[in-house]
Amino acid sequence: QVQLVESGGGLAQAGGSLRLSCQVSGRTFYAMGWFRQASGKEREFVAAIRWSVLTTYYADSVKGRFTISRDNAQNTVYLQMNTLKPEDTAVYYCAAARGYVSSYYYTGAYDYWGQGTQVTVSS
Repeated sequence: QVQLVESGGGLAQAGGSLRLSCQVSGRTFYAMGWFRQASGKEREFVAAIRWSVLTTYYADSVKGRFTISRDNAQNTVYLQMNTLKPEDTAVYYCAAARGYVSSYYYTGAYDYWGQGTQVTVSS
């Protein structure tokens, strides 16, 4: 049974940092992604990583501030978030794609989703 379990969300001040984790179990995946959904808005792409070759992709809004990585031994994907801004406030979701992904930015490219973890950034 596939499970994606996120952790690490919480409250941070603007300019601060948080690290999100996504524990993966049940199978291996072609790629992993992080998305976020702010209240009243659509879910949007944040970052993605191809599991085997470590190629990474970022939304322009987080480029240079967020870093996605993975630990193969722990089957865990991380999202290191630095220089946080109030507009980063959202529920963050981990997502997994079984096969080839043509567009990492599209929610439909992913087959499995975690339950989400809340990130709140105060000004």
